[in-house]
Amino acid sequence: MKNYQFLVFFSIVLLIYSAINYYIYHRGIQSVPVDSGLRNWFRWIFITLAASYVIGRFLERMYLSVFSDVLVWIGSFWLATMFYFLLAVILIDLIRLSNYFIGYLPSGWLTPKAAANALGLTVIVVLITVFAGYVNAISPRIKNLTIDVKKQAGSLKELNIAMASDIHMGTIIGSRRMAKLVGLINGLKPDIILFAGDIVDEDLAPVIRQNLGESLRRLEAPMGVYGITGNHEYIGGAERAVRYLQEHGIVMLRDSVIKIAGAFYIAGREDRDKPRFSGKSRLEVAQLLENVDKNLPVILMDHQPFNLGNAQAAGVDLQLSGHTHHGQIWPLNYLTQAIYEVSMGYKKKGDSHFYVSPGFGGWGPPVRTGNRPEIVNIKIRFLPSVPPVSSL
Repeated sequence: MKNYQFLVFFSIVLLIYSAINYYIYHRGIQSVPVDSGLRNWFRWIFITLAASYVIGRFLERMYLSVFSDVLVWIGSFWLATMFYFLLAVILIDLIRLSNYFIGYLPSGWLTPKAAANALGLTVIVVLITVFAGYVNAISPRIKNLTIDVKKQAGSLKELNIAMASDIHMGTIIGSRRMAKLVGLINGLKPDIILFAGDIVDEDLAPVIRQNLGESLRRLEAPMGVYGITGNHEYIGGAERAVRYLQEHGIVMLRDSVIKIAGAFYIAGREDRDKPRFSGKSRLEVAQLLENVDKNLPVILMDHQPFNLGNAQAAGVDLQLSGHTHHGQIWPLNYLTQAIYEVSMGYKKKGDSHFYVSPGFGGWGPPVRTGNRPEIVNIKIRFLPSVPPVSSL
């Protein structure tokens, strides 16, 4: 992305972010009694929280330090808190507006004391929600899935896959969370490990500083560890991210296909955002698989789950994707459900199987209220295709 495009994009995002925060602040300060000493506390705490994420991410790019880490952590929690405050303020304003026309609220609910009580209750509910979302975010589950593929894979009868997407290694997903990831995956004793994009969270510097790549070296799978690029690898610089991941034991598939043990294929697409960041196109699924023997099983990794029908038409047996986070924070899951054919979970189209994971890590706030993070344990059973019975 060219510098001027980035500046335009950043300016728009900053303007929207500032407008949202001003709206929340304006409504909040109105609920604090004028003669209360809490108004100054409210003002400065709010400004500090609202500015922390922007300042922290800026400092990360200038010089990594404990101070920038603290600001990013505070600001990341504020993103979730801000979102739920926004929903609460919109709801309260809608109630006030309808009451203006209908007049159904008791007069006691319209006093300054009632407004202060509503503010206090809102803060408590939002903080409890965000805390519960954090606990959920650091408690990944193992999702088990068994798939029957009607193809033979040499001498293989079954394949045990450990798959994860959207790890987002960086300041938030650090050494402790990576140790948990490695421990859970190795505990599955997989034949092969697949990472379906967004392994790195934009900036590579926090990953290098925490030496998170060493965690990846501890992954164990006899058939290897494979990954693809996601949009976040491209946001932070795909070439550096890919080189780092390859140096730490991950075979990165970039519009490429590899045959495993003479039994099946693993194909990996470049991320859908590659043209936007590099100016270069990526291969279509049919082009990627044109020299593949379709008599053998074909597993495709494509980070963003768009145009599933193309994979089906190209003869893909299993496609693994991520990217959606299934909204990550409720009720954004309803938005991702409207955008994607599969926002989370399993779907079968013809003989093609699809699985979209909500991811192991997360982007922005270290909070999940719409779903649990996961590692997917997929067992593929290779079954000989049964010829149709001829009628006499």
